[in-house]
Order: sequence, then structure tokens, then C-alpha cells
Amino acid sequence: MSNYVIQADRQLLDALRAHYQDALSDRLPAGALFAVKRPDVAITAYRSGKVLFQGKAAEQEAGKWIGKAAAPSGKPKERETPAPTESKLGTLSAIGSDEVGTGDYFGPIVVAAAYVDRAHLDRVAALGVKDSKQLTDEAIKRIAPAIMETAPYAVTVLDNAEYNRWQRSGMPQTKMKALLHNRTLAKLVDAIAPAELEAIIIDQFLERDAYFRYLADETRIIRERVHCLPKAESVHVAVAAASIIARCVFLEEMERLSRAIGFPLPKGAGVIVDEAAARIIRERGEEALAGCAKLHFANTKKALDIAKRQK
Repeated sequence: MSNYVIQADRQLLDALRAHYQDALSDRLPAGALFAVKRPDVAITAYRSGKVLFQGKAAEQEAGKWIGKAAAPSGKPKERETPAPTESKLGTLSAIGSDEVGTGDYFGPIVVAAAYVDRAHLDRVAALGVKDSKQLTDEAIKRIAPAIMETAPYAVTVLDNAEYNRWQRSGMPQTKMKALLHNRTLAKLVDAIAPAELEAIIIDQFLERDAYFRYLADETRIIRERVHCLPKAESVHVAVAAASIIARCVFLEEMERLSRAIGFPLPKGAGVIVDEAAARIIRERGEEALAGCAKLHFANTKKALDIAKRQK
């Protein structure tokens, strides 16, 4: 596939958008102003002013604009820039994304994304940032506000009622997580624009190809420079920061639900959770679980059995 790049100023970007108005795409990669999709050429214009032409007609289409470009670069790209190594990723200006709540019977799923640029890597790390699973709830509540003041972030909360609706429709939890990560990333990418974003790192719950297959029907997919890595919190401080923010929001949501129910709701999915769910059934009825629990977990049946025995 041929690839041509030109550098455009605001006037030229506006002219390009107007010229290709009939072929604008709803799916934008990270950092893009607009994208064009035609059978023989794909064009992506970035906030940096770079305009990338790809496809059989890339040279022909780019040629129409090179003479008008601010700083043209008509040479074809001989090869794609190789993906950075994990050690290199840790030094880049990057967004990290992580989720919590997927294994807890009570409470929502929370996805958070945080952006840490090169200039703030050490500053964020100095706050005591590490994987939220290694921190106590008290430490999470202490560290998270400092991170939120230092690093741009975005959060998406899938409450229990909506979770149960998605689950009843046949959606697996892995797809829920993919949708939530993509939507959270989109919010943060927009919020930090026009910052130069060098990488997006998701704490891996799926292989990258499977992750994007789940997003096929989304109107906007954040795709460019996305890496799905296991134990990503050890790769880039932004992922660890996101995990702490997500955990803090989850704890706040659990406290809110506990106040609404009338007693503290336990985390996890063990025996103590079964007992708490049975208490809710006895005091408020089985239907009350829909607003605070993930109903398809085995805990629901166990709680119903306990509640029957305790009548």
C-alpha cells in the first residue's frame, strides 16, 4: 500500500475537509481531526497538521494538495515505524487504561484512563503510584486525589442496572470491558487535544485483535498506537495511575450503594457476599439486587437458597 504524507496548515485542512465532505468517516483514530474513506484511498488528517494518504490512489490524491501544503513531504513511506518496545513505551507521553469491579458481585464496572506526558513521569511515580491491587483502600483514597490533580483523566461507570441489561442481551463481560475502555479513551483523547499522544496502553484482558473485533459496531474506535499488554501497570506509570483512579471511583460507588441499601456491602464474590445478598433479599426483596449486584454471578442462587433457609 502506498503512503504519502503532507503537512497542512489550518486553511488547507479546512479545504481538504470541504473537498472530501461526501466521504468523511465517523471512525477516527487517536489525534485525528477527520478521516476520509474512499474505495481507492484513505485520508487521515491529524491535529498536528499531518495528513496521511493511503491506498492505490494515495500518490494521485496527495499530488493534488502538495503544492498547497505548508511543508510538503511527498516521499512514500518505505516502511511503517516499528512498534516501540515495552521499555521504550515507559518513557513516552501515553494514556494508560484499566478497569475494576469485574470480579465483584456488588458494585459497578469502572474504567479509568489517565494521561501522563514525558515531563510528568517522575512526578506521578513519586506520588506512590503502583498497581491498585497492591494498595489498601486507605492508600487508594489518599493517592487518587493527588493523581487526579496532576494527570488528565477520564472515567466511565457501568452501573449494575445497565450491566444486567447488557448481560441479559447476551453480551459477554469481555465485550462490555472493550466498549467501556474505548469510550473512556475517546473522552480522554478529546480532553487532552492537541497534546501529542505517543501511545495508548490498555491493561490486557484480551488480545489486541479480539479487542478490536468487539468494537466493530462502534461509531468511533480509538485505534492508533493502542497496545494491549499484560501487567501493563509495570510498563507505564499512566496505567498504574488509571488503576488507582478506577479503584477509588469503585470504592466511592460501593459506599454510595451501601448507604442506599442500609449496610456495608462487601467486595469480592465469596461467602460473606452470599450472606449480604441474602440479607438484601430478606429485607428488601430479590428485585433489590438488580440495582447493586451482577445478577448472573453464582452468588445470586446461593443467596436465594440462604434466604429460603432463614425464613
